[in-house]
Amino acid sequence: MRKVRGIKSWITAYDEINAAAEELQLAFDFNKEGITTEEEVDAAYATAIDLLEKLEMKNMLRSEEDHLGAVLKINAGAGGTEAQDWAEMLYRMYSRWCESKGYKVTLTNWLDGDDAGIKTVTVQVEGDYAYGYLKSENGVHRLVRVSPYNAQGKRMTSFSSVSVVPLVDDTIEIDVNPGDITWDTFRSSGAGGQNVNKVETGVRLHYTYKDPDTGEAKEIVIENTESRSQFGNKDNAIRLLKSQLYELELERRRKASAMIEAGKKKIEWGSQIRSYVFDDRRVKDHRTDYQTSNVGAVMDGEIDAFIKAYLMEFGGGEG
Repeated sequence: MRKVRGIKSWITAYDEINAAAEELQLAFDFNKEGITTEEEVDAAYATAIDLLEKLEMKNMLRSEEDHLGAVLKINAGAGGTEAQDWAEMLYRMYSRWCESKGYKVTLTNWLDGDDAGIKTVTVQVEGDYAYGYLKSENGVHRLVRVSPYNAQGKRMTSFSSVSVVPLVDDTIEIDVNPGDITWDTFRSSGAGGQNVNKVETGVRLHYTYKDPDTGEAKEIVIENTESRSQFGNKDNAIRLLKSQLYELELERRRKASAMIEAGKKKIEWGSQIRSYVFDDRRVKDHRTDYQTSNVGAVMDGEIDAFIKAYLMEFGGGEG
């Protein structure tokens, strides 16, 4: 069903763009006949371009985990109270952005700052492609402003780090190919009565698979003697196998998360991915060079342009 919904979303998006292109052509033709104004043509063009660019951005989300939700963590860095206030401002910015996308946000950890703001906060963001979009925010964010916490009214610089990793839910479907399973049966030992000891009710499952990272052939062996019936033990062995495969997938994602963390720089000068300079009314991303003077809108959650610039430059090459 997830695959069907994914395909349907692409078809729907294409139909919307096709209809918008036809509307633009009609508006242009009518304008030549004096029926529509140039403003109406411009509006039709803006609509078509907006739809096309949104689909282009979605096309950059090709990694397996991009469709998942996200775990977003913000840590205040160098700058004391000012940095802790900055961390809370970033939390508000992302909360507003999630709200505009209709994503569900669940607060899982919150540690207040000493005098103001927060030292750290962790939230789960649930919704289609939440991780794919938010991965662009992973890194150090730098704030420059006249600090309300500085008695001399000096311009101060502070930092906060943002960490984004995929949110793996507990409804993941684990596909097991029966052809990769072989069974042994044996007589169970120990307590359980005559039936358990005399009949081959114990089962040993052998599951062979290829390591997705190395391609190396591996085997999982699971024994189960819980039930007095061989069928019951086989069912339970399959359940245990799925649990083990699920844990292996989680471990893969933990390693990916660890690589992200290891690639992070220290939360201080020279390591920022984006600078927010309030006095100069400028927010600039140092990876893409995209910038805007509308600082207020950015802090209210309007960060789509930054996400788009990042994905269009780096997204297609990931995964």
